[in-house]
Amino acid sequence: MMILKYETKKQLKECIGQKLKYVETSLHGPEFRENGKFVGCNRPWHQDGCGKREFFATVTMKDGLIAKVE
Repeated sequence: MMILKYETKKQLKECIGQKLKYVETSLHGPEFRENGKFVGCNRPWHQDGCGKREFFATVTMKDGLIAKVE
């Protein structure tokens, strides 16, 4: 599952129309798709230490830009 580099899902939603900030974690090839959907999460303890909340999101991409966040 890809790590989304956003503190909150709200912050991710505010970036619709922009490029996605993420970290690939798959050993079986890239999960990022310029067009299509994938599931990702933030891992606050992986990025900045503990104390922040984790979220999961389904991200829809179109032409390499965030089109929708669920």
